Amino acid sequence: MIARSVLAAAFFAAGISAQAQPGTPATLPAPATHGIVDPAAETLALEQERYRRFTLPVLVEGTGPFAFLIDTGSEATAITHEIRDLAKLTPAGKATLVGMASRRQVELANVGRIDFGTNSYSNFSAPVLERANVGADGIIGLDALQDFRVLIDFRKETISVEDASVKEGRGGFEIVVRAKSRLGQLLITDALVEGVRATVIIDTGAQASLGNLALRERIRARRAEAVVTTDVNGVGIIGELAIVRTLSIEGLALTDVPLTFADAPAFEALSLNDEPVLSIGMQHLALFDRVAIDFDRKRIAFDVPADVARAMREAQRGGTYRARF
Repeated sequence: MIARSVLAAAFFAAGISAQAQPGTPATLPAPATHGIVDPAAETLALEQERYRRFTLPVLVEGTGPFAFLIDTGSEATAITHEIRDLAKLTPAGKATLVGMASRRQVELANVGRIDFGTNSYSNFSAPVLERANVGADGIIGLDALQDFRVLIDFRKETISVEDASVKEGRGGFEIVVRAKSRLGQLLITDALVEGVRATVIIDTGAQASLGNLALRERIRARRAEAVVTTDVNGVGIIGELAIVRTLSIEGLALTDVPLTFADAPAFEALSLNDEPVLSIGMQHLALFDRVAIDFDRKRIAFDVPADVARAMREAQRGGTYRARF
């Protein structure tokens, strides 16, 4: 059996200087407000794409709004050909875009400014992609997110882009993990997959979760079925889907986790190809109530369902709590 999913992770293999400007007003639809979110946060209503990937309304050079994914697996903020033409953006040469399945030369366009909520990002060169491969009008990547905390609330179906410098404490989250930064990515380095230590990437732009072959070999995962994944370059790669018995992060162990394994160029771009690593996409992030990615403090926080939280507290002295969602 062959299943199909879309992985939107992309790593931009070129150095580009740009400046993020938090707090600049933009003319966008009024944000939704929900009591669960800090009232000082910028909370924007979610639109759910085909693969439960969330989009925000974005202005490009004052044109729009367009639906952009927030993609914590993408180094670069990117646009589609349609936006380039509508906003009349000038060319900025070419660069190599490294997707989950491929490396491709893509055109670049000069972007003076994009606005998302009350935040903006200015003076950068954006890869120009095919909309059919992205699943949205564009991507807000790591280059535009470094001063912020991204909060995805699966209960309220909202996404918040917050000023990370004013966020303190655990904020009601049951699990708070310190992360390391590499190429703008926040990497969890002390996760366990069937007892094997592995590096975890949080990829909000991907539906599926993906492990590398080094992880598959260490845990001796048995293949269940073939899975074709298609990246932002429109290139497919055949992976092997298997069931992982346990995935543990800071005392919480998910059990019977479906995971696809493949030799992905994106892992190589992060110099992670030879060590166990997995990229967690929306299919598994949605098991949590909330996920917060704080780029400023290099922390990732998870809020679990209330019944799981109670059980975790009760089992705190006993070590790991195992949860089947």
